[in-house]
Amino acid sequence: MDLQQEILSFLGANAVLIAVALFVILCVLLGVRIVPQSEKFVVERFGRLRSVLGPGINLIVPFLDRVAHKVSILERQLPNASQDAITRDNVLVQVETSVFYRILSPERTVYRIRDVDGAIATTVAGIVRAEIGMMELDEVQSNRSQLIAKIKAQVEDAVDDWGIEVTRAEILDVNLDKQTRDAMLQQLNAERARRAQVMEAEGKKRAVELAADAELYAAEQTAKARRIQADAEAYATQVVAQAIAENGLEAAQYQVALKQVEALTALGGGEGNRTMIVPASAMDAFGQAFEMLKGRK
Repeated sequence: MDLQQEILSFLGANAVLIAVALFVILCVLLGVRIVPQSEKFVVERFGRLRSVLGPGINLIVPFLDRVAHKVSILERQLPNASQDAITRDNVLVQVETSVFYRILSPERTVYRIRDVDGAIATTVAGIVRAEIGMMELDEVQSNRSQLIAKIKAQVEDAVDDWGIEVTRAEILDVNLDKQTRDAMLQQLNAERARRAQVMEAEGKKRAVELAADAELYAAEQTAKARRIQADAEAYATQVVAQAIAENGLEAAQYQVALKQVEALTALGGGEGNRTMIVPASAMDAFGQAFEMLKGRK
């Protein structure tokens, strides 16, 4: 009993100090806010925006200020969305999109829009339908990167008032209905067949051109050879004519005699025994030829 009385008397004497200590501890707990690196805190005072706390240790006024919203600033990905769109050439396509974004200004995000993901998804769907409606199917499939850039730029403009930055927008797939796919497949097969026929025709044309070039080349070479031969014969004739002009008839007779002797030598130089019958007039001609040769030497 004595111990209890001493404790009660101590508490009664120091009640004010204990109350002050508890109040100080409570003020510290309410006034100090530690913000993680991946978040920002939106602070309100009497229901109005007071400040936005960044990562680290922050101080607020206890009992007057309160942390109303804790907003993550990490990059987020919206669930893949699929929407129908009609191209300029009246083809129904189903486009699957994906959007990445992050919050830059939490105060604008929490006070200007309620459902951020839903608002961005609706905005993207409308922009995708509008952009695809201005393009033909071939352009949608061949210029996908250009289409993505347009969609990203327009989405960024639309969500700028919400304090959001769109980091990436992707078109994952463009699907067609079965009838359109079958028609495109038939068109593709027809185009392939046409190209094969064109290539075959070009090959045949090239073969004919090469054959004609070969014949033309052969004809040109033959004509060139004949021209060279004619030039040689003309030159030989010119040399003989020049010799006759310079030396007179004796030079011509000398050439004839020389040919006769060469022919006779070749005829007599064969293998085996041969009997040659030569007319007397020929022997006289050979005799004259030998005399001319002897005279030349």
